[in-house]
Amino acid sequence: MLIQFTNKGIYCKQAGVYIDPWMPVDKAIITHAHSDHARVGSKTYLAHNDSASILKYRLGDISLQTLAYHETADINGVKISLHPAGHIIGSAQVRLEYKGEIWVVSGDYKVKTDEYTIPFEPVKCQHFITESTFGLPIYDFPESYTVNKSLNDWVKKNAFEGFNSVIIGYALGKAQRILTALETDLPVLLHSTIYNTNQALGFDNSRYMKFTPDFKKEQLNPGIVLATATALGSPWMKRFEPYKLGICSGWMQLRGARRRRNADMGFVMSDHADWQGLNQAVKATGAENVYVTHGYKSVFSKWLREELKLNSTEVETLFEGEGIENETTEVNPEESPNS
Repeated sequence: MLIQFTNKGIYCKQAGVYIDPWMPVDKAIITHAHSDHARVGSKTYLAHNDSASILKYRLGDISLQTLAYHETADINGVKISLHPAGHIIGSAQVRLEYKGEIWVVSGDYKVKTDEYTIPFEPVKCQHFITESTFGLPIYDFPESYTVNKSLNDWVKKNAFEGFNSVIIGYALGKAQRILTALETDLPVLLHSTIYNTNQALGFDNSRYMKFTPDFKKEQLNPGIVLATATALGSPWMKRFEPYKLGICSGWMQLRGARRRRNADMGFVMSDHADWQGLNQAVKATGAENVYVTHGYKSVFSKWLREELKLNSTEVETLFEGEGIENETTEVNPEESPNS
């Protein structure tokens, strides 16, 4: 087969490349810049054009080649191209073709549009490698405009009642979606990690304040604070009292996840596909052979075998999917969204 699953990562021997390797290799193709897919130490990297600045910001002075979507590179006879994954800015599915054999390594992906990233594009293939972060039928995410309206209504209500709105989300991907969604004239303060990530992406920071040690609460009075999950439970948060806490994550569809974080509000905003999205993506590829990685892989793989009659295999990787920041979020498969 063109692709092998090794202890270093997903490997194409013919081209001598690994896709999202979790150990240093000579040639790495990176689907996107999240830390579980883009790791330090490889000799050369290949990624989408829009990932270039953030990869260099996170990985340092790397040797990096970039491609536009649909542009093809030929490596030892293997035709390699990148296609929109809809996950975060610059995220890509990797298509590899050799002597009529076609594989697609999807990385992380999202089928629903979010009004910020380039939407997911299904790619026809015989072999498809898919994530399964939210690979349970209970995950049915709302459309982005519904989430955005809920977010803006909550912020407005908090301000009217004299509360700051502290919103938690990933620095890369989620933060930019949140900022794009916000429709407000209130002052917005960014945790330095988010502010610096925005700068690396070329995201316009001109409307936002960067947190510094000399920050005074009166600069909000009230306003919005956007931070990463590292701030949860920290003394740093006390600076913004009184505040209401909102968390943006796919896990927020389960009320138990929100309760465990002591959040006042959970917004179901995910950069991953829900159950229907996973099924939609797999069907659209036309692949007869599906390899299921991180998430609820045993449940989803069994479903693909029994219900869709596909050749589906579970694959062990070191990819993490979506947690609350870099933490692993354990969810009981029996837990109802209304529990």
